[in-house]
Amino acid sequence: MAGRCAGKLALVTGAAQGLGAAHARRLAEEGARVLCTDINSNGAAGTAEDINRALGAGTAYAIGHDVTNAGEWDAAVEAAREHLGGLNVLVNNAGIGVGGNIETCKFEDWKRCYAVNVDSIFHGCQKALPLMREHAPGSIVNISSIAGLIASDTMPAYNSSKAAVWMLTKSIALHCAKNNMQIRCNSVHPTFVDTPILDGTAKNHNLDKDVLLEKLARQIPLKFVGEPNDIANAVVYLASDESRFMTGAELKLDGGISAM
Repeated sequence: MAGRCAGKLALVTGAAQGLGAAHARRLAEEGARVLCTDINSNGAAGTAEDINRALGAGTAYAIGHDVTNAGEWDAAVEAAREHLGGLNVLVNNAGIGVGGNIETCKFEDWKRCYAVNVDSIFHGCQKALPLMREHAPGSIVNISSIAGLIASDTMPAYNSSKAAVWMLTKSIALHCAKNNMQIRCNSVHPTFVDTPILDGTAKNHNLDKDVLLEKLARQIPLKFVGEPNDIANAVVYLASDESRFMTGAELKLDGGISAM
């Protein structure tokens, strides 16, 4: 069913690599025009170039974007207006994890984790909604994590920030519905996905990447680690009008972990 996002105008944060690049690519493949943003401006440009090479010039654009900076969100929304002609899909994908349990986690790392994972969504939605109203119906997709629903003793900052994304999503959804904006807001909760982040994880634990993937797969009832498109396909659904009756919901893509 090609063209599921035909006519959609999408901004995807954290689009330089991994999940963000996959979201941008799949949205474009289904007919959306996409603005790829990332603090890594060269990486975002590379994603846009790959999309345009495959789907034609003018399908994707890119800008450098620090999602923790409210002023840079003003610039990103203006770039969407300029390059795309508007905005009706916002994918808040940018995120980081930090190490340390409650005794060892450094407060500056805690604050950075919240700035990237939570403050970015506050700024992004607040800045984008006026333009999205002009081009409704619209959809906001916030990438949370299964770690926002299931805790671990080793990542209090990540757990709690992703839980905040989950609940912030519901508040935004209810606000948009109450004010009849025709803009929906949902969260996506992946578990382990084979992205460049796992390369760093393997290196930090002195493991071969294949060994790490096997270890992670054993924790998942379906017995395999997800691929970026497993998550991006869900983003396509939430961005499309197929999900027009879905708002304030959480979509778990965890291979069954949360069912245990």
